[in-house]
Amino acid sequence: MRTGEAFRVALDALRANRLRSGLTMLGVVIGVAAVVLLVAIGSGAKQEVEQQVEGLGSNIIFVVPGKFEFGSAPTVSRLTLDDVDLLGRVVGDPGRVAVSVASGETVSVGPREMFATVNGVNANVPNVFDRRVARGSYITPTDVDTRRRVVVLGSSVARTIFGDIDPLGRQVSVAGVRFRVIGVFQPQGSTFGVDRDAEVHIPVTAAQRLFGVERIDALAVKAPTVDDIAPLQGRLVSALQDKYPDEEFSAVTQTQILGTIGRILGLLTLVLTAIAAISLLVGGVGVSNIMLVSVRERTREIGLRKALGARQRDILLQFLIEAVLLCVAGGLIGIGLGVGASLAVNAVSPLPAVIAWWSPALAFAVSAAVGIFFGVAPARRAGRLDPVVALRTE
Repeated sequence: MRTGEAFRVALDALRANRLRSGLTMLGVVIGVAAVVLLVAIGSGAKQEVEQQVEGLGSNIIFVVPGKFEFGSAPTVSRLTLDDVDLLGRVVGDPGRVAVSVASGETVSVGPREMFATVNGVNANVPNVFDRRVARGSYITPTDVDTRRRVVVLGSSVARTIFGDIDPLGRQVSVAGVRFRVIGVFQPQGSTFGVDRDAEVHIPVTAAQRLFGVERIDALAVKAPTVDDIAPLQGRLVSALQDKYPDEEFSAVTQTQILGTIGRILGLLTLVLTAIAAISLLVGGVGVSNIMLVSVRERTREIGLRKALGARQRDILLQFLIEAVLLCVAGGLIGIGLGVGASLAVNAVSPLPAVIAWWSPALAFAVSAAVGIFFGVAPARRAGRLDPVVALRTE
């Protein structure tokens, strides 16, 4: 039997049982669609994180107390404002060192209020991070030195508590203490799930008085060039450990953060894809089951064809093609549904979804392999039937 004729016979057999064929394909459709969708969501999440980290700025080194690990408990900081000058001498420019001490507080104007992240910072933040002021000005060194009660509002904070009123020069209450608005940030979006538009910046000295602390939480250093990042990391940590012999410090770069997050998201995507692939396995078992039923129903047909000269490989090829067609057709439909679902998720939800070019190709290849793998046993059973016994079957 020629291959073309085997395809025609297989198509006729599938068309003769449309409902059964459709239900058999359903498991493959769901499995392939799930694989494409989950890979798209995982790729989208990874791309979103990369964009957020890159959006902070370039050549940034984050210096934190303790050993930096995702998910680990924060270490109590012994860093102080004096360490800004120390690290400034290490990097060769004090203007390249930004500080942060943060707390969640209520920001209000009259009856309007919003819970926001209050960051105590120095004047170097715009030099280190890509953070721009849309209106007004940023905190100055004089504001820090004199503990001036001035504040720069995030865009969503300004919109929530002032509405359409220009906030510049007006008074706001931060944790019950009045501050004068000197600027409003440009909309920034979220970083690591934190809404940066729900932040307000005040001088670090005013923040320490407001929070009742002397410490700072972390420092960020902007390296002059990419080549300076690696040697600068070691010098920054050494300088702090010389000052605090019993303490441990970490200096991490954006690349290291991206690498860690990328491995976590990659592992999560792999796990989700493996879970989705289980439905492909279930679909393959369904294909094998239906093909065995088909062999039993068509035993007399097989016996007649073998009596007329059909060889074992001709019968095997026919049933194997039927199984592969079921899985390939289900795979193509699943790819279409998965791509469509990914585009819908990306369009109507905050969850990003980026279709990786390899996921539809992999899903299609897997669906074809499932058809071959689970179709071999029924096809071999059909090919081995004795024609005399087959013709006697009722």
